[in-house]
Amino acid sequence: WGLGWRDVTIAVVMYLITGFGVTVGYHRHFTHRSFQAGTWLRVVMAIAGGMSLQGPVIRWVADHRRHHKYADKEGDPHSPWRFGPGFAGLSRGLAHAHIGWLFSPDRTSRRRFCPDLLADRPIRFLSHNLTYVPVVLLSLGLPALAGGLWGGSWHAALTACFWGGPVRIFVLHHVTWSINSICHTFGKEEFSVRDRSRNVWWLAVISLGEAWHNLHHADPTCARHGVLRGQVDPSARLIWLFERLGWAWDVRWPDAGRLAARRVANA
Repeated sequence: WGLGWRDVTIAVVMYLITGFGVTVGYHRHFTHRSFQAGTWLRVVMAIAGGMSLQGPVIRWVADHRRHHKYADKEGDPHSPWRFGPGFAGLSRGLAHAHIGWLFSPDRTSRRRFCPDLLADRPIRFLSHNLTYVPVVLLSLGLPALAGGLWGGSWHAALTACFWGGPVRIFVLHHVTWSINSICHTFGKEEFSVRDRSRNVWWLAVISLGEAWHNLHHADPTCARHGVLRGQVDPSARLIWLFERLGWAWDVRWPDAGRLAARRVANA
C-alpha cells in the first residue's frame, strides 16, 4: 500500500475531476447560475460532482441555497456561529459547521429551494438515490481501472483505488467542509457582507478557488471568486476555458462597478 507516483497521479487527477465537479458544477453552475451550459456538459458536471460522494446534485444545491438565504443566521444549516461567539460556543459551532450538521435531522426542502432543478429531467434523474449508486461505484472504479491498466496488476489496481478513492474522497470532503467552517470564522473581509464569510488565502489552491469566500458572499452569482490581484482561482479558469470552447455562455464575470461598491476600505 506504499504511495508511488502512479497512485499520486491518479489521485490528483481524480481530485481535480471531482473537485471541479463540485466547485464549477454543483456550486457555480447549478446553485448560482454563474454561467449557462448545454445538457451534455450539465450531465457531465453533475456526475463529476456526484463522484465526490457529497451527495446527489439537487440535495447539495438545496442545502447551499438555503445557506445563502440565511447565512450565519437562524436557518443556516451549517453556520459556525450557531452556538454563540465565546470559545466554547465557537468550538462547538466549528465542529457543527464542519461535519456535525450532516447528522442533523433537519432536512432542506428541495421543492422550496430547487424547483428549477426538479423541473430539469436529466438532473432530477441523476439526483435519485438509486441512480446515484452507479456514480459512487464509478468514483471508486475509475481509479482502480486506471491503476490496473497502468501498473498491469491487481495490486496496482488496489493501491490506485485506495489512494484515488477513499483517501481522495476524505481530503476533498474536508476541504469542502472547511469552506463552511474555517471560511466563516477566520480570514480577511475584503468586501462588505451581512454575514461572517471571509477570504482564506492558504485554502485557495486546494479548494480550487472556493476559499475566496468573502467575495462569493458579496457577489454570489459571480463566476470568479478570486477577483483581486494575486488571488488564484482555478475554477474560474476552467469556466473561462469552457467559454472559449463554446461550451459555456452568459458567464457572469466580475463587474468593476459592482465590486467597487462592495469593497471594504483599506482591506
